Amino acid sequence: MTPAPLAARLRVPSGPLFFPVTAYGPDGSVDLDVYRTHVRRGVEAGAAAVFACCGTGEFHALLPEEFEACVRAAVEAAGGRVPVVAGAGYGTALAVRYARLAEGAGADGLLAMPPYLVVAGQEGLVRHYGEVAAATGLPVIVYQRDNAVFTPPTVVELARTEGIIGFKDGLGDLDLMQRIVSAVRAEVPGDFLYFNGLPTAEQTQLAYRALGITLYSSAVFCFAPEIALAFHRALESGDETTAHRLLDGFYRPFVELRAQGRGYAVALVKAGVRLRGLDVGEVRPPLQEPTEDHVKQLARIIEHGYALLEEDA
Repeated sequence: MTPAPLAARLRVPSGPLFFPVTAYGPDGSVDLDVYRTHVRRGVEAGAAAVFACCGTGEFHALLPEEFEACVRAAVEAAGGRVPVVAGAGYGTALAVRYARLAEGAGADGLLAMPPYLVVAGQEGLVRHYGEVAAATGLPVIVYQRDNAVFTPPTVVELARTEGIIGFKDGLGDLDLMQRIVSAVRAEVPGDFLYFNGLPTAEQTQLAYRALGITLYSSAVFCFAPEIALAFHRALESGDETTAHRLLDGFYRPFVELRAQGRGYAVALVKAGVRLRGLDVGEVRPPLQEPTEDHVKQLARIIEHGYALLEEDA
């Protein structure tokens, strides 16, 4: 674990937050060498943090021992240059187990994903995330999406919980997020972190910035780090011309392609990494690979995105 507190290291990011894919070999097993290369390249390209074995990293498909090995490999590849945050999820007992595996592997923090399948009440959600936070010394970011949706009073309670430092939104309800941000600001002293965690978060980040939410996940960074960095710089500098240029010419076409297949938020990203020359293997079931035509469309979108960067240069 790196000595600097995670919250302080994330508060003013130097670049996008990197959510690497998990590499598999031809036999379907985890390929740690390729995974280290993927993570190392992302860190060297300018990622502000590595979020290992989360949604884009197919957390759902990893055995506990594979998860631990991947988190350890990500920590090794990052080499302390940026923090490494690991996913943790399923029911409370398993989430605690994954949290402890991540701590043992050297992670700097946890992204606590929704409990498996059940739609729980607010009291149950508070108990769940409280137990995950209490299980290790790692700071925890709570992930809102799917079956884990929180009211503002619940997020206030989470923000008061020792060990919970932030809230990542994958729901996209801006009215709810404004009320959450307002309630926590009014009732909890200190700086609670917020993240835009929607798929291809760049597409909605201008709206989230209006709420004061500047942190966001970038799956595009996995396969087109230069484009992701250019967009991040445009946001930070207030360069709306470049931001709109990339949104119109790259991100919107990518999002529209992503919408053509279930699971493409992961499978299309992994195809993009392969197109850029690193063989990270295919997705594991129940996800499925993009069609050949969709991969060809992706290649054209990536090519056009880089052409936009050359025009700006």
